Amino acid sequence: MLVNTKNMISISEANQNFSKIAKIVDDSKSVVIMKNNKPKYILLDFEEFSKEAIFEEEKLDAIADKILSENIEAFNELAK
Repeated sequence: MLVNTKNMISISEANQNFSKIAKIVDDSKSVVIMKNNKPKYILLDFEEFSKEAIFEEEKLDAIADKILSENIEAFNELAK
C-alpha cells in the first residue's frame, strides 16, 4: 500500500482533533499517525481496508495455486 507523505499527523494532533483526521481520511483514504517522529499507526477508510484485504487474499490464492500446480505429482502421490 502506498502512503501519501502529506497525510502524516502527530499523535497529539490526532488526539486533539480526531474529526479533522477523519475528514482527511474521507478525502485521501488514509492518514499516518506519527509517534516520536516515526510512523506508528495508520488510519484507513474502511473501503480501502477491505480492498487491501481482498487483494492480499487473492495473492495468497495465487501463491497456493502456483505451489499446487508445480507440485501436483507429489500431492497426487501423497494422496494414494
